Amino acid sequence: MFADFLKRLTAPDPAPLPDADARLALTALLVRVARTDGSYDESEKTRIDRIAATRYNLSPFEATKLRGEAEVLEAEAPDTIRFTGAIKQAVAYEDRIGVIESLWSVVLADGVRDTHEDALLRLVSKLLGVSDMDSNLARQRVDAP
Repeated sequence: MFADFLKRLTAPDPAPLPDADARLALTALLVRVARTDGSYDESEKTRIDRIAATRYNLSPFEATKLRGEAEVLEAEAPDTIRFTGAIKQAVAYEDRIGVIESLWSVVLADGVRDTHEDALLRLVSKLLGVSDMDSNLARQRVDAP
């Protein structure tokens, strides 16, 4: 279903993604992080929907539809290293910091900070070229009471 999209995304020198494709790729990354601990529950799905609705100004229906497409893309996407590398090349740094903040929000959605999710998020931050300091500040913004 997403073969052409993934081919463009993982090309040796990908062009910047159009907004709709960037939304899909970044939402798929949210899904990948949420699935890392083997439990992809309603709190994480709801959080992803809320992030998509807020970030992209979508209706609840549109956000749920985007998440559904992102779930399919995530299942078809290459390994995390190639996938995040492609996103790094195609998405501006400021947007990648926002993605890290959203990823932390998903990780913390179920109230459990799983070591696998933490490890993946550290890896994803590095692969997206987001500094440890920016990632830590993003987590603090999300985790603040």
